[in-house]
Amino acid sequence: MEIQLSKNAAVKPDALNARLSKPQRAADTVVALQSMQKKIGAEDFAVLRVRGHGAPSARRLGCTLSSWADRAEHNAAALLEAYGDGLMAHLETSMLPVVWEGAAVCELAATEQMPFIERFPSQRLPCRGIAFPVRLAASGSGFVVFTGDFLAIDSDVIVDLHMRANRIMVDLLAADERKMQPAEALNEREIACLQMAGDGCISEAIAEKMGLSVHTVNAYLGTATTKLDAVNRIQAIAKAIRLGYIR
Repeated sequence: MEIQLSKNAAVKPDALNARLSKPQRAADTVVALQSMQKKIGAEDFAVLRVRGHGAPSARRLGCTLSSWADRAEHNAAALLEAYGDGLMAHLETSMLPVVWEGAAVCELAATEQMPFIERFPSQRLPCRGIAFPVRLAASGSGFVVFTGDFLAIDSDVIVDLHMRANRIMVDLLAADERKMQPAEALNEREIACLQMAGDGCISEAIAEKMGLSVHTVNAYLGTATTKLDAVNRIQAIAKAIRLGYIR
């Protein structure tokens, strides 16, 4: 589901120091993005997330959250047409922030002296922009993007905003994972098997402790992996920890 909110929405004064350690409502995430936007003088923000699985050719970026309101579809299409392929390729190889110059007469402060950014071809869009890449294993990867006529950034600001971008993307992924249907919730034995697997027990040891066959233990672990939409047992354990099923 795509969410667009007006960039004129109010920003809470204490949002700059808000902790983003737990999945939050969309409004809280927008407040965090607006505080980042304000810090560098940007006019808009957007969150781009990877859609699809498998080979890079099967995956694309899509805009899932922005301040563009009724311009969201048009602006997202323009951004992805101009830089979508380049951003996807960049995400595969680098975690450096990306900047580009706009076609309008505007300024991107101090970037010429910054070694830890990558510059994309200029003048493909009216406004300049900066995109912070976030890579989150099998799903949830993407970019937090800010655009505007003038972006006041320096090395310290870039590091701070990149850290915040990572927290936001982690929170969005965790929120997605919590939307599992009740029918997909893990049962007690699946949770117990995952907990022991997370503690380092192999299937034979889990079977002995639970009085089950190895085949049954593997079936529970396989079902739990499927319910958690994980690609393997290791990722299933990580997701179960994030969702609070196991410790």
